[in-house]
Parts: sequence; C-alpha cells; structure tokens
Amino acid sequence: MDRWLGDGGMALIGAVGGAFETYGVDGEDLGWVGGRFLPSELACNPHGSVQAGVHALLLDASMNFAINAALRGRDRTQATIEMTTELLRPAMLGEHYTLRGDVVRLTRQIAYAEATLTSGDAKLISRSTGTFLVQRAE
Repeated sequence: MDRWLGDGGMALIGAVGGAFETYGVDGEDLGWVGGRFLPSELACNPHGSVQAGVHALLLDASMNFAINAALRGRDRTQATIEMTTELLRPAMLGEHYTLRGDVVRLTRQIAYAEATLTSGDAKLISRSTGTFLVQRAE
C-alpha cells in the first residue's frame, strides 16, 4: 500500500491538490485511509470554489484506498458500483482540508465504505458513501 500514498497512483488526485498520507486496519479488520487536500486552481471554478466532481473524485479514491488497505494479498477493488455524494459547505482555493475514508462492511464480493472531507476547524465539507465490487485472487 505504501506505493499508493501521495496521489494514489492517479496523477489527477495530485493535480487537484489531494494526497493520501496514512492508512491502516482497525480492530475489526476494516480499512481506513487519511489524507489532505489543498485545492489547486485546476480543482476550482473561477470564483475559487472546488467543483463538485473534484469532491466526488477525492471521496471515491478515499473509499477505494480504505478498502484496499483491508484486503490481503492480490485482492483489490475492481469497480465502484454505487456512490452518493453530498456537498454541505464550499471548499475554497487556498484552504487546507482533511480526507478520511473508512470501510463500513466487507464481504467476499462487495465492500461498503464512507468518506469525508473536513475543514481545518473540523467542519464537515462533503461526504460520500459507496458500494464497491471486490476482486479476490484465485
């Protein structure tokens, strides 16, 4: 998993200002990931507000990396099946934010996860839940 830190292997995450820094597995063998987001100009509209699609990109990646942190060997997420994203407050150019992804439930073929983007003063900016297809190594 260490190779996925930073932009997670996706140049777009780094280009919009996101980076993943930590990951692990909790006491129930459910994965988590933590990161930061300092929006770049590419992530924002002309008024300096982060576009909704950028929120979705970062939250989807957070959930995927959290699931992969919980998987063993060559098991990996294969696809996002369903994702719901809510934008509660604007994220603005020049501000610092925290990303967090957590696995809620992990079965043989399906994983359920959630992710949040919070401000420096711990206000919830956006959140997402998702369902993911898991590919198990034979």
